[in-house]
Amino acid sequence: MPQPVLNILSLIQTPALAEACGQWLRGGRYQLVPVDLAAGPLEQLEQRREDFDGILLEEGAVDGTFFGSLHDQGLELPAVLIGPVDGEVKFHDAEVRLPPDQLEQLSYSLDAAVSRFLRSNTLPAGSEAKAATPDGWKLPNRLNGRLGYLGVYYKRDPSRFLRNLEAEERNELLDSLRRTYRDLLISYFKNPAAANQAIESFVNTAFFADLPITKMVEIHVNLIEEFRKMLMLKGQKNDFLQDYRLALLDVMAHLCEMYRRSIPPDLPIVPAVVAESTSPSA
Repeated sequence: MPQPVLNILSLIQTPALAEACGQWLRGGRYQLVPVDLAAGPLEQLEQRREDFDGILLEEGAVDGTFFGSLHDQGLELPAVLIGPVDGEVKFHDAEVRLPPDQLEQLSYSLDAAVSRFLRSNTLPAGSEAKAATPDGWKLPNRLNGRLGYLGVYYKRDPSRFLRNLEAEERNELLDSLRRTYRDLLISYFKNPAAANQAIESFVNTAFFADLPITKMVEIHVNLIEEFRKMLMLKGQKNDFLQDYRLALLDVMAHLCEMYRRSIPPDLPIVPAVVAESTSPSA
């Protein structure tokens, strides 16, 4: 059964980046719809609000008033922001951050952006913002209707599971995940907000790519060993590296929570059938 195509408003100002994003999403469930940044993206979104299911934005492509204007008019969307993982929230709490050197994870990040948006119901609940939104444009309901029960959060695409990728694509994704995890470790004790964004980025891809736990542990162990060797060469102490086991536990806890939430809440519970004893009663 073919996956539904979701239209993603593309606000990418760097031509090479726009081309790379298009390549990584080619043939998948997402279709990028570029708009002219010079012509006013907010006005175009207002006019074509029924055409878009999410937004892909390059950091710095729009001015600081853009997100506030969308919020005021009730036009918030599932969002992936391509830029540094610095812990700052630009749009809303359900946004997903993705560094430009980790575009291999773009489709998984969009999956996560849509599912997080549906879960958190980030559309404004305030009366003013609600009044500014036409009744016909209720994005969570529309996305749920197009994607089915629980949206893409429950309907992972098996063709994009790590084990089902071609060898080259699988290696590229693993290399990208290593870079994400490295960013996570570097910021874990220095910048908790940035580390949390990195954890979410890593876990989002791990969930939608069905990354084995053993591979996750392998990535952690290999990076810690790299750090250990670097410190030894510099003659520095490396005892503190054992503290980074907390980062691995943190990642695994986040991943367990994603799996827990992916289980439909109203699945019927089938009672265990107890075989009747065939022995004669006393």
